[in-house]
Amino acid sequence: MIKTQVLVIGSGPGGYTAAFRAADLGKEVTLIEHHDNLGGVCLNVGCIPSKALLHTAQVINEAKTADHLGIHFEAPSIDIDGVRKNKEDIVIKLTGGIGALAKARKVNIITGYARFIASNQVSIDGSDEVIEFEDCIIAAGSRVTKIPSFPFDDDRVMDSTDALELADIPKRLLVVGGGIIGLEMATVYEALGSEITIVELAEQLIPSADKDIVSPLFKRIKKSYANIYLNTKVTKMEALKKGIKVAFEGKGAPETDTFDKVLVSVGRSPNGALIDADKAGVSVDERGFIATDRQMKTNVAHIYAIGDVVGQPMLAHKAVHEAKVAAEVICGHKSGFDALTIPSVAYTDPEVAWTGKTEKELKVEGVPYEKGVFPWAASGRSLSIGRSEGVTKGLFDSTSGKILGMGICGTNAGELIAEATLAIEMGCDMSDIALTVHAHPTLSETTAFAAEMAEGTITDLMPPRKRK
Repeated sequence: MIKTQVLVIGSGPGGYTAAFRAADLGKEVTLIEHHDNLGGVCLNVGCIPSKALLHTAQVINEAKTADHLGIHFEAPSIDIDGVRKNKEDIVIKLTGGIGALAKARKVNIITGYARFIASNQVSIDGSDEVIEFEDCIIAAGSRVTKIPSFPFDDDRVMDSTDALELADIPKRLLVVGGGIIGLEMATVYEALGSEITIVELAEQLIPSADKDIVSPLFKRIKKSYANIYLNTKVTKMEALKKGIKVAFEGKGAPETDTFDKVLVSVGRSPNGALIDADKAGVSVDERGFIATDRQMKTNVAHIYAIGDVVGQPMLAHKAVHEAKVAAEVICGHKSGFDALTIPSVAYTDPEVAWTGKTEKELKVEGVPYEKGVFPWAASGRSLSIGRSEGVTKGLFDSTSGKILGMGICGTNAGELIAEATLAIEMGCDMSDIALTVHAHPTLSETTAFAAEMAEGTITDLMPPRKRK
């Protein structure tokens, strides 16, 4: 029997943050992770390795399109083992760093798969170990969603984890799912030499974002990808010797086509139902989500849940903030999760980022709003880097001018969205943003220009109208 004050199940960004925060506040903490390395999906087989590969893709693409600068590069010679090693070195460095931080904080690490056996105890699969806790934080994360009828037993049908292994570069790759993960991996494989086809069930790529914000990305990749099928579903997959034969149903799509490999990226499923939480009395819904209040408490007072298992959006940065709340509440602090917005980013080329309300959401909710759209074709900085396809859109309350949301498509949109996120948290209006002096020439200026477009005070373009 191992006894601990705080038990954390899962060591992803939410899990290790919760463990470290609780330890810093004086608690004795035990952290259970079923993988060999700390860091969860994000650091090992998600956010970090994918961004390492996306940077590789960016370097290749910039060299490929440098002719307009008067610089001519030969076609790159790609060492796939070297690409893979760079990705793995980054992962090892980060996961090793987390291990060192855990050791410095005297967090007890147990490797294994935890399951509840009582309201204050868990056991570890394959061992006699039982951990008894005073408080527990469930940070069990999520797993890739797999469609049972697809032949995943064939190595040529991949999920996102398989794709990040970079076993080889297929000549023809089908990506099933035009969401963030699918499009990011398509960006990587296209740069490395694959011919890409994307199939998406919805009417647009990245369905959760506004269509006009995704449009610059769509226009750019449509020129370089073999096919993009929207409003289309895959009805069947068959593993043949010559490839994976795929049947489609949708306007413009062929009845069948055969690909060297297929990446299935249709979302993630929470792991709430896989840890026997019911034996602790914790309520888990039919999808595997665990409901919590603003202090991240479940229906069992001393058991908390954070991250992917508590609901959308399944994002690491959301989990981190929830983790701090849970740890602080356990330690007697007055803390609660009350983020007004959580930004989303697709690290594609160009990047797509949005925060706050989308235009689609405002229309459904019947909220009157003003819109300011600034095309990057009028930005000196975007023209100087040869990337004028971008756009920045601000959404503001019609009466007060308060910022409601912002969407950006373009180079470094994931970095630029932070200003809008802070503006929403601070309750800024369009004048606050427009009157903030931004450095020139920068891409960050486009945030102020979008606000000026909504205000009617823009001088870099003809103002759409004067705001009274």
